[in-house]
Amino acid sequence: CLFSLRIVEECTSPTLGRTENIGVRAISDATGDCAIFEYTGGKLTVYHSKEYKVMTNSPTYNKQLALNEYWKSIGGLSFLPGTNRPSDRFARASFYINALPQTDDVRIAIASVFSVIRNTSVPYGISTPEFPEISTTQWRTVSDSKNLLYFFESSLTPNTFWVNLRETDLSEGAPVLKLAIANGETYHGNATKEFKPAQPFRFMGVKG
Repeated sequence: CLFSLRIVEECTSPTLGRTENIGVRAISDATGDCAIFEYTGGKLTVYHSKEYKVMTNSPTYNKQLALNEYWKSIGGLSFLPGTNRPSDRFARASFYINALPQTDDVRIAIASVFSVIRNTSVPYGISTPEFPEISTTQWRTVSDSKNLLYFFESSLTPNTFWVNLRETDLSEGAPVLKLAIANGETYHGNATKEFKPAQPFRFMGVKG
């Protein structure tokens, strides 16, 4: 099912609207079930539905849904908003992800979802100083929860690569491995075997 693949921009907006701080994350599972976790002013709101396949970093999710209802009434084949504002990208992604044909072909499904994400990305080098939540798209990812594949595409490299989690050892006591991408490393195809030994990530913990 195509829609176990989900379009998400996971980001924290530090000065959204100058009045409220928003932290937003999303999760989904192999059945296509989705949940959006949004912190606004320290208060958590959870949006839970298989219909919530798209998320951007602003405005608050209830406003995103309301704005999207307006664009749905216009009809995506007639007109879609084209700016780099998150609400416009949400409208485009929502229309296209629901317009894509269902397919059991994983390769076509992945390519289709990547094409929607690229359509809604902010071009590299574009920034709007007065709206810091609008910034260059630095990478794009697609997660296939059914087949346990994780695809990654950097804006600075020409290749899309993936990790097959079925080929990794996630058992207790397994060695810690890392796939480095911070220094422009380039991979192609299945990069699972490119993981190298690394030190565990040190969590800072929660300060009281």
